[in-house]
Amino acid sequence: MFDTFIFFWLFSWSLTGVFVADAVKSESVTEGESVSLNSSLTQIQTHEEIEWKFGDILIAKVKNNKSVFYDIDDERFRDRLKLDQTGSLTIINSRTTDSGLYTVSSSSRDTINTINLTVYARLPVPDISRDSSQCSSSSSSSSSSCSLVCSAVNVSHVTLSWFKGNSSLSSISVSDLSISLSLPLEVEYEDQNTYSCVLNNPIRNQTQHLNNTQLCHTCAESIHCCGFTEAVIRLALSAVVGVATVVVLVYDIRSRSLQQKKSVQK
Repeated sequence: MFDTFIFFWLFSWSLTGVFVADAVKSESVTEGESVSLNSSLTQIQTHEEIEWKFGDILIAKVKNNKSVFYDIDDERFRDRLKLDQTGSLTIINSRTTDSGLYTVSSSSRDTINTINLTVYARLPVPDISRDSSQCSSSSSSSSSSCSLVCSAVNVSHVTLSWFKGNSSLSSISVSDLSISLSLPLEVEYEDQNTYSCVLNNPIRNQTQHLNNTQLCHTCAESIHCCGFTEAVIRLALSAVVGVATVVVLVYDIRSRSLQQKKSVQK
């Protein structure tokens, strides 16, 4: 009889929209996007109070059917929070600093939902370039391979990978903020396969496809094979050497001419 009473009591609570707390749930979003955190309520009851906390800090409340928001940490959430009729919390224009644990509780019940929110930074498109450090050795040898490097800067919680078609060739991951992330690849000059470099986190990815024709050719074929900057430096050095050679020749000719004049005068 007592068990039957408990069953109907719990059932009556479920009809009012209040549930026993579930395990911690996870939500992920890319910064700049909006995210809705579910309260697990179907409807807020009259005179029921709903509170949202970020960590241990109160950030929003529903009281007497009115929403109240609290600004914290230099007004972190100012004008970016909304509550609907179910008590669900929406964060507008999310930021990476919004990542953390959110809990919602009711005046009729303790914690009814706990959500771990992760806001990922926007992913840059990875850059593929010729590895200039390998140019000198490749140009002076009979190597038929092209040295490439794919890189990404200012990234965290990502994986950088090389793909040949749909097959993964190599990858490197970083969890903390990294100033620079790079991954090398050797490709034959005449290789016509499709290669791509992919930067991804658990919810997004950015892909850069390799233009083999543009980047992979021998140094004898184009001045740009080792990069524009290195080509300019080589041209500048050649010009300096040329000018120096002319100056030396002119000085030598003038010196000989003066010597001849002195000889004639004697």
